[in-house]
Amino acid sequence: MATVLAWLLVVGALLLPNELAKVTPWTFLRIPVEAVAGVAALLALPPRPRRALAIAGGAGLGLVTVLKFFDIGFYSVLGRPFDPVFDTSLFDPAVVFLTQSFGRAGAIAVVAGAVLLTVAVVVLMTLSVVRAAGQVVAYRRTATRAAAALVLAWFVSAALGAHVVSGAPIAASDTAAIVRGHAAQARASLRDQKAFESEAVVDAFRDMPGDQLLNALRGKDVIFTFIESYGRDAIEDPLYAAEVGAVLDDGGRRLAAAGFDSRSAFLTSSTAGGGSWLAHATFNSGLWINNQKRYRTLVASDRLTLTGAFERADWRTVGMMPGVTQAWPEGRFYGYDKVYDAKNVGYQGPAFALGTMPDQYTLSALQRLEYGRAGRGPLMVEMPLTSSHAPWAPLPHMIDWNDVGDGSVFGPMSKAGDSPEEVWRDSDKTRAGYRQSIVYSLSALTSYVEKFCDDNLVLVFLGDHQPAPLLTGKGATRDVPISIVTRDRAVLDRIAGWHWEQGIKPGKRAPVWRMDTFRDRFLTAYSPPR
Repeated sequence: MATVLAWLLVVGALLLPNELAKVTPWTFLRIPVEAVAGVAALLALPPRPRRALAIAGGAGLGLVTVLKFFDIGFYSVLGRPFDPVFDTSLFDPAVVFLTQSFGRAGAIAVVAGAVLLTVAVVVLMTLSVVRAAGQVVAYRRTATRAAAALVLAWFVSAALGAHVVSGAPIAASDTAAIVRGHAAQARASLRDQKAFESEAVVDAFRDMPGDQLLNALRGKDVIFTFIESYGRDAIEDPLYAAEVGAVLDDGGRRLAAAGFDSRSAFLTSSTAGGGSWLAHATFNSGLWINNQKRYRTLVASDRLTLTGAFERADWRTVGMMPGVTQAWPEGRFYGYDKVYDAKNVGYQGPAFALGTMPDQYTLSALQRLEYGRAGRGPLMVEMPLTSSHAPWAPLPHMIDWNDVGDGSVFGPMSKAGDSPEEVWRDSDKTRAGYRQSIVYSLSALTSYVEKFCDDNLVLVFLGDHQPAPLLTGKGATRDVPISIVTRDRAVLDRIAGWHWEQGIKPGKRAPVWRMDTFRDRFLTAYSPPR
């Protein structure tokens, strides 16, 4: 029985895909070429090298199996495979996410379980391969005949293109292909740094004096607002479009009644499912920041960001960062005069997972802390709204602006509804939570503009990335909506050549730009010709 289980484990590991959508019962009814080649090698080797090969092969298969599990997780959340070169730096943010979603004890339990599972997989796979190798030698004649038959069957199936079902060829070489793919990925990742360094030195605005920057926006309060996980699917996927579209339509009507006009389009984000800081850096720097190495190189440089351009042009630059709960040295790179994080905005209410505080409080704090300052000049604000961040539980709801206060009024909301664990166990609840969170964030922002903002406002609001593939499905674009809102028609006339659509809900035929192109187009539109 132990031998049968050992063989099942080895063959199952070799046939295991690295994407959850490809895991079906039929997946495991195929012939893995790696197993056939392994049996042939074991039969050809003398005892000592044979045992060394079995141990090394088992440990290697165990590590590759762990790599497949990482791939499955990354495909499910970020829509791409795990990158061993760059993605190990994401472990710290992952622990922060677990801590804020499930508490410190829950995060420790998950991390400890992951470590133990990794060790167990490697050890168990090694033992299984060693045991299987022993049986191959013990029954050499039978093993030789079986290997020959399987080799023939594999080559005939490969030649005929035979499949168990569509997408599951009988002649399987999945594990070898995955290893080759990751090896090529690692080589490409290592080359990427040189390519990025060459891109980063090209900057038409690097030396532009402040008195020549953004003259067409002098005297305006310019707010760049990212709405977490606000992707194209939120306004086009039938699972979300009706409710999200309704709040955009209603918000657009109310803003128009208050004298505001708007234009909208789409940007293609450098990330999906997570990694918001990569999208923020891409938007702000005009460089394609799609991995942590590029991000670290960027923030260690003197690249001119949108924030830096406003600072150079004598705006007061403010970062409203409700999701920042730890030291954030990157604030110096971006060029903020003042950073408000989760600890210094006066919030006395309950935590809302990674959202930390409701968006309505963040907006209220901006009004109180910056717009309420006596004798203030024009502001430039970057403000991620985080209530639509996973895990989408608990969720706040809108209240009267006069009742926001120090945020303690939100206390009952943090205890209402399902817990994050309950939401993530049920895909329907996960989708409903995501939909409701986007509706809330958009409602809070449009209500804020309607109630508090004046003729000097220029608001640019956009999504940072699409939500995880488990919400959008496989093959979703990386597009996010972007809108510019103002009462000043001259501001919109400057971008008439962009051909963006009217309103705050872009249609299916609205222009689509890469997110890294926005910085230069924006600075060109609102700065005098060079």
